[in-house]
Amino acid sequence: MYELFLRITEFVESLGYIGIFIMTFVEGTFIPIPSEITLIPAGYLAAKGHFHLGYILFWSVLGTLSGALFSYYIALHFGRILLLKYGKYFLINEQKLKKIEAFFTKHGPISAFSGRMLPGIKHFISFPAGLGRMDVKKFTLYSAFGATFWVSIIVTVGYLIGDNEHLISRYIKQINIGLITFTVLLVVFYIWKLRYSKNQDTE
Repeated sequence: MYELFLRITEFVESLGYIGIFIMTFVEGTFIPIPSEITLIPAGYLAAKGHFHLGYILFWSVLGTLSGALFSYYIALHFGRILLLKYGKYFLINEQKLKKIEAFFTKHGPISAFSGRMLPGIKHFISFPAGLGRMDVKKFTLYSAFGATFWVSIIVTVGYLIGDNEHLISRYIKQINIGLITFTVLLVVFYIWKLRYSKNQDTE
């Protein structure tokens, strides 16, 4: 395990900041490559003085956001055409697409923000946002917030823990649990706020 970490660290160091951008770009798309593979070694290299922490954050957030926008535009320009043509095989029709569009018109910001942090969801959240024709400026803004939040945590883990692989696996598990809990609480608060605002309008 330690040798694997060293090999990945050497690979990340050899690629430099452009490599961090490429790896996080791929991770930001629909390809399920964990960002931890790149960003934890990058954080470790920053602690050793080989990388600048600020540059790591900049290039990794830029890569993640670029990958998210890539998936968004694919879904926006080609997803609807394909689903309208072949959606019947997946039980998706024009009416369901309109519901997706209505959902992201109303709840797009919180979906883009929270979805960008959740394991198993962050790779795919761009597709329904594109299908739902979410405003691209809002999608970019809230995806950037979510990506920055996630990337900062992972890079910090690499910076503080370094090559202690047994601690890395433990902390990643705790971070995922914490992020899921945080997201659930955020969604509950969001729903409460919507209902509170609705009740205030009816009074």
